Amino acid sequence: MQAEVLNIKGKKTGRTVELPEEIFGIEPNEHVVYLAVKQYLAAQRQGTHKVKTRLEVKGSSKKLHKQKGTGGSRKGNIRNPLYKGGGTIFGPKPRSYDFKLNRKVKDLAKMSSLSHKAKNNALVVVEDIKMDQPKTKAFAGILKSLDVADKKTLFVFPEYNDNVYLSLRNVAKANSTLLADMNTYDIVNADVLVLSESAAKVFSENHVGEE
Repeated sequence: MQAEVLNIKGKKTGRTVELPEEIFGIEPNEHVVYLAVKQYLAAQRQGTHKVKTRLEVKGSSKKLHKQKGTGGSRKGNIRNPLYKGGGTIFGPKPRSYDFKLNRKVKDLAKMSSLSHKAKNNALVVVEDIKMDQPKTKAFAGILKSLDVADKKTLFVFPEYNDNVYLSLRNVAKANSTLLADMNTYDIVNADVLVLSESAAKVFSENHVGEE
């Protein structure tokens, strides 16, 4: 599929880039997108929750009274989980919530999310943004020109640019990622996906190389 390249003022440059149909034109598989987002969010959880068992809480380990002959129930020590201040039974322990997802499933999820953006006209290709110095106001002007100022926007660049990153990091609804780090959650979480011209060409070049 052909995508028109816009300049930073939102006008057509007359150039186009070829976006492979095998990546941007497939029928989205919603289930694998769900799995990829679920796996990403699960991996973000710290899993550092912890409670103390009866072996770890403070208190004497002496048996409160003899087993028989008191007329009362059998009792161990004051660290018994049934007593106030005692240990917790089956409480949470530190763990990882991450789970394995096959590479092919992750790739299909990413292609499905990209295709969904393309189908819904939520994909924009813009010429490479170059800034001599960090300027948040200037970048906010670019967003306004592209008509995405009021939308959650994800910019995708092929390589890190310090001035561009520093310019957009304080813009409330704008985010950025490197092409190599782009994941399904970031794509789904954005209202609009903005590919730099260089990033868009990488898809086409890699696709030709595979053929």
